[in-house]
Amino acid sequence: MSAFDSQSQAIGVVLALTAACGFAAKAIFAKLAYQYGIDAITLVTLRLGLLVPVLLLIRWRRWRQEPALTRSQCLWLVVLGLLGYYLSSLLDFLGLETVSASLERMVLCLYPTLTVLLSALLYRQRLSRVTVMALVLTYSGMALVLLPDLGQSHADLGGLLLVLASTITYALYLTFSPRMIQQIGARRFTELALLVSAAAMGVHFLVTRNPAVISEQPWQVWSYAVAMALISTLFPVYALSAAMLRIGAGRTAIIGSLGPILTILFSMQLLDEWLSGWQWVGVVLVVGGVSLTSRKR
Repeated sequence: MSAFDSQSQAIGVVLALTAACGFAAKAIFAKLAYQYGIDAITLVTLRLGLLVPVLLLIRWRRWRQEPALTRSQCLWLVVLGLLGYYLSSLLDFLGLETVSASLERMVLCLYPTLTVLLSALLYRQRLSRVTVMALVLTYSGMALVLLPDLGQSHADLGGLLLVLASTITYALYLTFSPRMIQQIGARRFTELALLVSAAAMGVHFLVTRNPAVISEQPWQVWSYAVAMALISTLFPVYALSAAMLRIGAGRTAIIGSLGPILTILFSMQLLDEWLSGWQWVGVVLVVGGVSLTSRKR
């Protein structure tokens, strides 16, 4: 391996770690913002709304160089945009109102396993023995993480179900996205899907909230919303794509599986959320199972 290849791979690892840290911090920023009384719908609207000017600038620089979308592609973009960054984000943030950042991240990280199961069901793909073992490992670990808190009423069941619904919708988004990504490219697809989601969230906000609520938010909420938009959404998306080009999707997925542990460490330091010894065993099992599932995918 040449020095150039080694440097490129090192950069890829750094980018993958940076993306994992950015995604892991999303729940932390949300929980910190909730301390100022903002609700989930308004917070998601701020997060996606702040992305719009940046995305429009990016799209304006590229749109003349790209072929026009077909009617079918436009329809799929709308459907997937509604699934991925609108519905999934909204359900996730609603769940975060009552669920700890640590537990939210653990449930949310199940999406690779759900994507594998959905692909097997919809496309009749057979599951290998290793994949089945990885799934058993993952869900056994999740039971160790969740059952102690549920048994002691430390976790809100309704909130966990909302996060689980968010994970399922995101898994559906990932299951049906590859064909569109192959047709129009990963960056273009992600940017347009984010714009669709932002538009849908804007309509949702206008129907359910008084627009004056936006101007009433303190500067702390605005700072956390900016952090979620840039540090936990836009930059990780591009960092992840760049990492995959340098080190491949498999190694990027393995590094990304560190996300739950990073979220737990962040929440311990910033939110005073702690896990028991058995829950840490569950975390290790979940991360191992998800990592193995991602590699097999």
